[in-house]
Amino acid sequence: MLFHVSETPGISHFEPRVSDYTDRPVVWAISADKLRNYLLPRDCPRVTFFAAPGSTKDDIARFLPEGRPVVAIEAGWLKRVEAARLYLYRFRKAGFSLLDDTAGYFVSHTAIRPEAVEIVDDLPQALKTKGVDLRILPDLWALHDEIRASSLGFSLIRMRNATPRLITRR
Repeated sequence: MLFHVSETPGISHFEPRVSDYTDRPVVWAISADKLRNYLLPRDCPRVTFFAAPGSTKDDIARFLPEGRPVVAIEAGWLKRVEAARLYLYRFRKAGFSLLDDTAGYFVSHTAIRPEAVEIVDDLPQALKTKGVDLRILPDLWALHDEIRASSLGFSLIRMRNATPRLITRR
């Protein structure tokens, strides 16, 4: 199964749209195993990471002491996360092609109708149910930099919406 996560109810079909990340218009979907990274409001910046096949024992011990995937958000987004309602539109994989295995991205170049929709009202609980360690941080940039430099699998999503980096002068 694949999913399209939206804050918009009642979408009966998805038309391909122009994307900065593809050469043709697409309908985006996410794999079930990476759905955890999208159980937040669309514009919420987040650092997500997990133990990948090539991850080192040191990185796993350092960043994943509980052994669970992590979704980290800024504290300033917590109230919006708690108040949000998401619609998980479900699709079969037929008609989609894999774009990025690490991120779980699939695309379709044709219009698609969802098979079903699930409403999610309690996003922190939905993340917990998916086995995610939700971390609330005052700022994401230090973690962003550490995870990018690690051997872990990761996605850095909507970081353009994160609190700006603090610039320190020497």
